Amino acid sequence: MSYSRRRHLLGVAGAVMVVGAIASVAVAATTAKNPTFNLKALKGTITADGSSTVGPYTTAAAELFSRAGAKNVRITVGISGTGGGFERFCRGETDLSDASRPMKIKEAVLCRDNNVTGWRAFTVANDALTVVDNKSNTWATCLTLAELKNIWQPGSKVDNWKDVRAGFPDEKLKLFGPGTDSGTFEYFTEVINGKSKASRSDYSASEDDNVLVQGVAGEKGGMGYFGFSYFEENQDKLRALQIQNPKTGTCVTPSIATTQNNTYKPLARPLFIYAKGASFQRKEVQAFIDYIFDNEAAIAKRARFVPLTKAQLKRAQENFYAAIKQANRV
Repeated sequence: MSYSRRRHLLGVAGAVMVVGAIASVAVAATTAKNPTFNLKALKGTITADGSSTVGPYTTAAAELFSRAGAKNVRITVGISGTGGGFERFCRGETDLSDASRPMKIKEAVLCRDNNVTGWRAFTVANDALTVVDNKSNTWATCLTLAELKNIWQPGSKVDNWKDVRAGFPDEKLKLFGPGTDSGTFEYFTEVINGKSKASRSDYSASEDDNVLVQGVAGEKGGMGYFGFSYFEENQDKLRALQIQNPKTGTCVTPSIATTQNNTYKPLARPLFIYAKGASFQRKEVQAFIDYIFDNEAAIAKRARFVPLTKAQLKRAQENFYAAIKQANRV
């Protein structure tokens, strides 16, 4: 094997190791102390893009960060989807990437090939991926994973509620869901259909969850799925369907409690913010991530997200302190 080929394979293997370890790294015996930042002295611009699910969280964090004193730091937040966000991030165009799934190996390799190195992944909140229907739907309260698969699997011809379950009415089923660049799309299809991105294609797709909300709200037989925060924000227009836990057989409502106690299976998931290595060396970026972990419960409440558990927050803070320590050595 040639030296250059061996270097390439080692680089890919390194990417595999990094991706496999993201967001859950247990930093043994971390001794770094919580850094302090003079928010009023900070200035600059921070660019973020990615998940439409995580976008409102980052926006809420930016608003509170500014109110806390960092008024001279301008933070812009885009919502091009998790996949689209990673593409921009790995081309070096953004400082932060909002993600509703971990970075893939091919994305880590793209980052490496574009010399976007030393990036860090931080778990910032939890999400209950929520299946919703129209408020006028009085017949469906709880669906099984098998029923969801029957509806959403590739090639599915289910287009009427009567075909979902015996006893459901003869009502046209109109489906709405995220586009293919969405981490929510990838997570849902993998959990429900057994393979990421394996889905029927004859549904109304959008990377903007507000479009999905309006779609389901406007169709009597409408159904869709997106992050918990969008349901919470629009629960006057929509109903959240319970999902049958495959182990216990009980119907579980998406909520903060059922997400944190791990009973809302399998649609509960962690959410991430990635920071580019070069960007993370800047004090305003460090201070913004630090502010998130110091105030994550308040940010989650403001943006209607599920906060981290105590154990998750401890691991995330250890990861952050280790990242700060390393960045300050560079």
